[in-house]
Amino acid sequence: MYQSEYLIVGAGIVGLTLARELVANGAENICIIEKESSLGCHASGRNSGVLHAGIYYPPQTLKAQLCLKGNLLLQDYCIEKKLPLIKTGKVIVARTEAELPTLKNLYERAQLNGAKVELIDEQQLTQLEPNAKTLQTALYSHYTAIVDNKAILNQLHRDLVASKRVTILFNAAFQGLQHDFMAKTSAGFIQFKQFINAAGAYADKVARPFGAGKSYYLIPFKGIYQKLIPEQAHLVNGNIYPVPHLGNPFLGVHFTKNSDGDVYVGPTAIPALGRENYGLLQGIDKEILKILWQELKLYCTNAEFRQVAYEEPKKYWGRYFYRDAKRLVKQLNPEWLTPATKVGIRPQLINVRDKKLMMDFLVIKEQHTLHILNAISPAFTSSMAFAKYIMQHYYKTDSVERLIKPVAPLLQG
Repeated sequence: MYQSEYLIVGAGIVGLTLARELVANGAENICIIEKESSLGCHASGRNSGVLHAGIYYPPQTLKAQLCLKGNLLLQDYCIEKKLPLIKTGKVIVARTEAELPTLKNLYERAQLNGAKVELIDEQQLTQLEPNAKTLQTALYSHYTAIVDNKAILNQLHRDLVASKRVTILFNAAFQGLQHDFMAKTSAGFIQFKQFINAAGAYADKVARPFGAGKSYYLIPFKGIYQKLIPEQAHLVNGNIYPVPHLGNPFLGVHFTKNSDGDVYVGPTAIPALGRENYGLLQGIDKEILKILWQELKLYCTNAEFRQVAYEEPKKYWGRYFYRDAKRLVKQLNPEWLTPATKVGIRPQLINVRDKKLMMDFLVIKEQHTLHILNAISPAFTSSMAFAKYIMQHYYKTDSVERLIKPVAPLLQG
C-alpha cells in the first residue's frame, strides 16, 4: 500500500504541471497514477504542439486569463531546458466577407486578453505566409509558437523524479474508493490526504465516486489529420488558421508546421464512439449507447452541436477535407495530402441538464478532493499558469478552513 500527501490521477500535462507546482510550494510526498505504460498516449501527446496566445476566449474566462500566461511560461521552460521551440506566429484568414466581423471580434478579444496581434492586409500576409489567402484582411498573432509536446512531458517527468518528492506509477488505473482517504487502483491501494483528479477524458468518471460533477458528462470528438507530402512542406512557414465559429469550441481544419518540419492539416472534430476511439472501430467501448444517446439529445436541442454533427463527419471523405483546407491557401492539390498516423480525441464536457457544450475549464473543489473537468484546448498551453492558479486559489492556504472553502472559487459544479 502506498501513502501520499497528494494523489494525482493522470500523468498528462495538467497532472505533471500541478505536481511541479506543488513541489515548488513545499509538498513532500506526491503520487501520480497513470493508467498507461508511458506518457503522452492521449490528448497531451496527440495535440498539434501549438502554443496558443489567448485570441479566441471571452475575457474573464479561465481560458482567457491563463492561456497567454501559460504560453510564455512554457516558452521559458523550453528555453531553460533546451527543448524544441519555434516562434512561428500564426495567421487567421477570412474565407468570406461574412467572416470579417468575427475576425475583428477576435482582434478585440485578443487585445483585451493581452495578446500581441495585428490586423494585416493581403500584401503583409504574403510576406508572412506566401501561400495563405484571405479576403481583404487577416489577423496575425505574434506569440503563437510550436513545441514538441512529448519532449515537454518527458522533461517534466525527469524533473519530478529528480525532486525525489514525486512517485509516478504507470499501469495504475483508478478503480474507485476504498474509503474517503484511500483509493483503489490496479497497482494497489493508495492513501492520500488530498486527491486531485486530472484524468482528462475520464475525469467525469473519476469524479463520480466522490459525488462530484453529477451534472456533467464528457463526449469524445475525434480529430483526424493529414500531412503535406515532404516536397510541399515549404508552402507553410508556421500556422494558417480559419476564422472559427465562436459558438462551438473547435477551431476548424488548419495548417501547422511542427518542430520536425512536417506540415499537418487538420484536425476534424467528428463525434467519436469511445473515449479512445482512435481508429474506425478501435476504441469503441461499452459506453457507445450512452454516448450516442447524449449526442442525440444535443443534436435535437443545441444548434452549435447540430452544426458540428452535420458538417464534420463529411470530412471522413477526402474531397470534403480537401475542400476545407483549400479555402485557406492559394496552392493545394489533392495528391499533396497524405493520411497522417496522428489521431486525437478531444473530450468535450457537456452539461446534461442544460444540454450545453461547456466552453471553459471547469474546476470542482469538495473538501479534500479537486476535480479538473473540460481540460481541453488550450489546456496544454495554459497548464503551467493553470497549476499556479490552482495552487493560489485552492492549496496555498493558512488554515484548514480556507483549504476546504477556496478563497476565490472557479466555476463550481
